[in-house]
Amino acid sequence: MVRILGIDPGTRRCGIAITNSSETMAFPREAIAYDENFVRRVVLLVAEEQVELVVMGRPLSLAGSKTSSTDFADEMFVRLSGALDLPVVQHDERLTTTAAQRSLSSAGIKVKDHRSRIDSAAAVVLLQHFADSRNAL
Repeated sequence: MVRILGIDPGTRRCGIAITNSSETMAFPREAIAYDENFVRRVVLLVAEEQVELVVMGRPLSLAGSKTSSTDFADEMFVRLSGALDLPVVQHDERLTTTAAQRSLSSAGIKVKDHRSRIDSAAAVVLLQHFADSRNAL
């Protein structure tokens, strides 16, 4: 089993989550600003956490069609794939933010405090779904 890094792409910041070494649980990490240092920060995080696979969210409409967010995430995917010497894959992230908001509300976190946590919470939902689907095989 390997450690997997999950990224929920965003134009201002990207949510980050990492699995444990048995790939059974995803844990949030602090979101990373999407700026000129983003790729460098991800490369450092991958090395620091001994990540062997990166899963990046690919936002689609509820009907499954591409949106402007899909194009943005696809461009980020290409940048990261070129900078990392390990597999980078995309995974459908439809409704991850909605699920993350529900989870934070269920945990008793006030809606006004969601903003600082929602990106990485969505990355956890994305990564947990990906890990669960891998482990089901």
